[in-house]
Formats: sequence, structure tokens, C-alpha cells
Amino acid sequence: MLFSIYLLFSGHNAPGGGFAAGLVAGLALAVRYLAGGRTELNGAAPVDAGAVLGAGLFVAVGTGVAAMLLGGEFLQSALLDLHVPVLGHVHFVTSVFFDVGVYLIVVGLVLDILRSLGAEMDRQQETDQSETEQAHDRTKELV
Repeated sequence: MLFSIYLLFSGHNAPGGGFAAGLVAGLALAVRYLAGGRTELNGAAPVDAGAVLGAGLFVAVGTGVAAMLLGGEFLQSALLDLHVPVLGHVHFVTSVFFDVGVYLIVVGLVLDILRSLGAEMDRQQETDQSETEQAHDRTKELV
């Protein structure tokens, strides 16, 4: 996940950006799901996938609308050079907000896919487990 954040913010000057960073984060979540199932995934990302998708779409579209409201064209970016007390000189591009929106969309989509495609496997595993427990209880009653 830390590498995905690095890709997100280094995407303007090197390979990366919102999409690539979102895919790396989605891969990390998929590995967590493969390792421990639904409970492990919910522990790693205890958020609603639809809310993450919606927030990403809002941020991405809001970036374009904000540029228009400030007199520019849709999705026009600006360069800001700031002096931050702890960090020093910071070169900031406003299109990072669009990348954050894309990142959230990709992560939300991966979460939604993992939860919906894996739901049947989780239900089957729970059914098998309850059947095994019931058989074990019947065996105890017979003994």
C-alpha cells in the first residue's frame, strides 16, 4: 500500500499516477483476500466500496469543475510553488487531485469485485463449516 501511495504522488515526473497506484493497491487487497477471505479483506479495508467509488468520482469530476469555476478549461491544471515550513520548497501540480480521484475509483472497483465475486465462495465455505459442525454434534450425541 505504501508503494501505491508513492506511485500516486510520483506519477507526474515518473511512471505512475492514479491508475497504476490504484492497481497496486488493488493487488495488495486481492492478496489479503486470498490469504484470509472476506474477514481479512474487511479488516484491511473496512469501508463501503460504493462510497469509495463515489468519492473518487466526486474528486475527479470536481477537479475539472473547479478549474472551470476559476476561469480555466475543464481539467486544466496549475503549477503551485509553495514554501512549507517543515518540508521546504514544494512543487505542486493541481492535477494530483484528479489522480487521487482515479486512485479511489480503481480501489473501490477492486474492492467491489473482490467482495461480489468472492461472496459465493464465502457462503459455500460457511455452509460447509456449519454442516461439519452439525455432523460433529450428532457424533457427540451418539457417543
